[in-house]
Amino acid sequence: MQDHPSGLTPAAIEDLRQRAEAVAQSSYSPYSHFRVGAALLLTVGDSTDQKIVTGCNVENASYRLTTCAEQSAIATAVGLYGPGIKLHAVAVANLNHAASMPCGACRQTILEFSTPGTWIFYPAENDMPAEAALTDLLPAAFRLHQD
Repeated sequence: MQDHPSGLTPAAIEDLRQRAEAVAQSSYSPYSHFRVGAALLLTVGDSTDQKIVTGCNVENASYRLTTCAEQSAIATAVGLYGPGIKLHAVAVANLNHAASMPCGACRQTILEFSTPGTWIFYPAENDMPAEAALTDLLPAAFRLHQD
């Protein structure tokens, strides 16, 4: 089977999607009931060893304080492996069968730890799988540093 432009096999992409869906089960979403999970494929520093880290959304009565699944997963990854993580792929899933592309804040957070070829996999309308390179989702990205 031919690899995806991200370098991932279809099986690896499906594994990320399934992990995102599984962690969405742990979502704390008593207000919106919109249960979202994210799975990150990353490396640490100069290592080529790939790791997968997951996270789910955590709501708060003050909606502004809600944490998205993507940011939850990234915070977990930084806590586990330090600030040298490099994201290669992010899969997002929700248990509500609704489109769930990362929001603008999550796109910017993903960018902070991205590699030039970071891909995002997410459910589109009618729960159909969709994907995009991060550069397509955030074409005029804000950066304070050059890679």
